[in-house]
Amino acid sequence: QVQLVESGGGLVQAGGSLRVSCAASGGQFSRLAMGWFRQGPGKEREFVASISRSGGITFYADSVKGRFTISRVNDKKTVYLQMNDLNSADTAVYYCAATATILTVNPPREGEEYPYWGQGTQVTVSS
Repeated sequence: QVQLVESGGGLVQAGGSLRVSCAASGGQFSRLAMGWFRQGPGKEREFVASISRSGGITFYADSVKGRFTISRVNDKKTVYLQMNDLNSADTAVYYCAATATILTVNPPREGEEYPYWGQGTQVTVSS
């Protein structure tokens, strides 16, 4: 069973930066495509970013493109989300997700494609 644990959330000022991390255990990390999702207050869960098994393919939501960077270090079984130029719309619980699907090389952008989820880490941006 794959287990995911997020960390690094917190309170930041608008325009600031934060990096959240997701540590995986219980599986072969290099087999997993990884994704970040978020859910703001009163909002539906939305896709943020995803990364392929090797790290060679990344996708981003339009709302974060150019500001956020997803990366992974397979030797550490960890995926990161570097968030820059944060604004109030980025306030949300950020969730890490993983899938071992072999149907495509592309890392999914749909939450329903991810069977493994972390508990989430709160990111609050103050103005």
